[in-house]
Amino acid sequence: MKKLMILCAVILGFTITASAQTDTKSEFKFASEKYDFGKVPQAKPVTTNFEFTNIGEEPLILTEVRPTCGCTIADYTKTPIKKGDKGTIKITYNAAVPGVFNKSIVVTSNAKTPQKVLVISGEVVAAAAAPASTNGSK
Repeated sequence: MKKLMILCAVILGFTITASAQTDTKSEFKFASEKYDFGKVPQAKPVTTNFEFTNIGEEPLILTEVRPTCGCTIADYTKTPIKKGDKGTIKITYNAAVPGVFNKSIVVTSNAKTPQKVLVISGEVVAAAAAPASTNGSK
């Protein structure tokens, strides 16, 4: 009976060790997952780049980068990113309406963590009114 228990424990140990070593999926690591534009002028689109590295074993493939509103445009590395290589997600926000903004971008991939959420924020300030022109008459 004692030998049977030891044998079961050894088999269980090998099974757990083997399953832990087979996880070779891709995985990304972002330098930062948030970006604050600060104050941006109204009607002037602003852009930032989110850089990431594939820290997994398999090639990383981004299948979709979806902003949560129509005021944000995303462009991204569309080729597979090999282990240790870098990729970029370029986000452009169209600062059309004055006020504070906080927007999310959902990144979907074949990674171990299949979805990541990037966040951009800031404050759109109204364009200053043009000063009244003076033509020299009083």
